[in-house]
This record gives sequence, structure tokens and C-alpha cells, in this order.
Amino acid sequence: MCILFIAIKQHPLYPLIIAANRDEFHKRPTQAAHFWEGDEKPLAGKESIAGEKPSDEKKLLAGKDLTAGGTWMGINNAGSIAALTNIRAPGKERPNAVTRGELVANFLKQNVDHSEYLKKLEDSHLQYNGYNLLFGDLKKLQVYNSFENTVDELTDGVYGLSNANLNSPWPKLDMGRSALAKYCKSTEALDHEHLFELLGNNLPANDDELPNTGIPVEWEKKLSSIFITSEEYGTRSSTVLLIDEQQQAYWEERSFSSTGEITNTVVHKFAIS
Repeated sequence: MCILFIAIKQHPLYPLIIAANRDEFHKRPTQAAHFWEGDEKPLAGKESIAGEKPSDEKKLLAGKDLTAGGTWMGINNAGSIAALTNIRAPGKERPNAVTRGELVANFLKQNVDHSEYLKKLEDSHLQYNGYNLLFGDLKKLQVYNSFENTVDELTDGVYGLSNANLNSPWPKLDMGRSALAKYCKSTEALDHEHLFELLGNNLPANDDELPNTGIPVEWEKKLSSIFITSEEYGTRSSTVLLIDEQQQAYWEERSFSSTGEITNTVVHKFAIS
């Protein structure tokens, strides 16, 4: 997962709105969002079933990385939420590091106390390449930054998280946060299509606004838009998660080809228990 926009108590009907894009190499095999069955092993080619209901055996809703077995974003039927972004740090990536995708899955499977999981993150952060982890529930959401070994608790407001710190002044984060904040204030009848339009914005930053993260300028430019399109790497999926005042969750995930065409859509609606 490479970009997240989060609105907490900014819309009259939805106290939590998350709009997120997962950017990844197109050749990396992926399973669409589905309710995981216990400690299921990744099965290439197994399809998710839209409208599946959570049960005792099916509590975690998420896509799956079929290479390492983890995930980038998910929710369980108790209302716990987690999502991951990698911190861009060329030259510091270790090929033998533990997969970061397990951090999302472990939090949602274990349903542990927030402070207990934060302690685990702090104690184990050197085992992983750099990451941000959004985790918690409707009552309390936090973002842990493994590079700085720090945590930010999210209060009411609109947030953006990508491949640096929370609310880093990157053009695409500023653009997305502004659009989400404006939309939340302008209408009561939330249309999730507007959130997908936000996530589909492929406008790159101006050259003089590009962040300097240590990668070649042509890649800084390519990665500077909210929605990324290229032959080898780009936005693989967009996800909208809404939780309303009645504790009803709405999840929609759209998958994309390397040219940005929609290849699959999965929708799940369920009550948080």
C-alpha cells in the first residue's frame, strides 16, 4: 500500500472514511480482497467472493500478496483496521528482512490490545524494512513509523500517508487531503465514486515540487501522482472503506491492469460485531 487518505469524523454520516491505493510491481501475484479462512495459505488463482459474510472462521477481510503471504490493508468483523505503506529509502532496503505485510495480518488476526501491539512494533521494528502502519479501530487509530520508532494518534481531521511521514508535504498528499476534506464538507449523501475519482487522479507534480527521496528524477516524477501508471510498476488496486454511525462497514476494491483499466471489482458490506 502506497497512499492512504483518512477522514475521521468529518462527514455527518460516516465517522471513518479511508481511501487507499496499493502500488506494486505488476508481476507480483495478488489475490483480491476476501475473508480469510483461519491461517489459510495463499492459493494462486483462488478468487474472492463478493458479498461473503464473516463468520467464526472468516474474520479478516483483505487482499493477499501471494509471494510473501501478507497484506497491505484489511479490516476484521470486530472493526479493527490496519494498513501499511512502505517508507521510501533507497540503499537501506534489506532483501532478508521480514515481510512487512504480516504486520497488518497479525494485528487483525490476533485482535490484540492497541498498546500491546504498539509495544510489539517498537520491539521488532529493526527486523523490517521501513514502514508506516495505520492500526486501530473507530475509537482510536494510530500511525506507527518504524524509521523514527514513533507513533501518532489520529484525532478528528483529514490525513494523508504515503512513503514518508504522516502528512508529509508532498503534492499528491496535499492534493488528496484537500479534495477529501472539501468533499466531506460539501455533501451529506456520500457517493463512493467521488472517492475513486480522488484515487484515480494521475496528475504528476510539477518538477519544482518533486520530493527528493533519493531515486532518479524520472521515477520521482512517475511516482508523484496519486494514481500511478507504468508498464512494470503502478497502482494495482484502489480501496474505499466506509464505516457509518450504525457500525456498518462498506468495502469496495477495484483492481487495475498496467494501463490503468479496471480488471476486477469486489464489494463487501457487513455489520461490525
